[in-house]
Amino acid sequence: MVQEFKDFIMRGNLVEMAVAFVMGVAFAAVMGSFVNDLIMPIIAAIFGEADFSDLTFTINNAVFYYGSFLTALIVFLTTALALFLFVVKPYNSYQARAADAEDEEEAPAEEIQLLTEIRDALSDKG
Repeated sequence: MVQEFKDFIMRGNLVEMAVAFVMGVAFAAVMGSFVNDLIMPIIAAIFGEADFSDLTFTINNAVFYYGSFLTALIVFLTTALALFLFVVKPYNSYQARAADAEDEEEAPAEEIQLLTEIRDALSDKG
């Protein structure tokens, strides 16, 4: 049973997932800091404050904290935008360049194509 547990723990996929999870948590901290420390001060400069949590309205003694929702929405959208601009877009660009380079490597050179056509034409005559 101990050996089975050790085999389970040391499986490649499990270890890779654990590393990915830890890297994801670290990356989330970086993105959170980027949004909170760099983007939200810009929003504060535009709107006067970066945290809208104080915005509320009351109906029949029920307090609605729509400002907290607005703050969470702004943080979410700016995080998504930062991820898109700094991770997804460059990664997609890299993937496209890699695919183009791979296609160029697979396509035979023009001289090779011409020589192949000449060979085929000569073999048809013979």
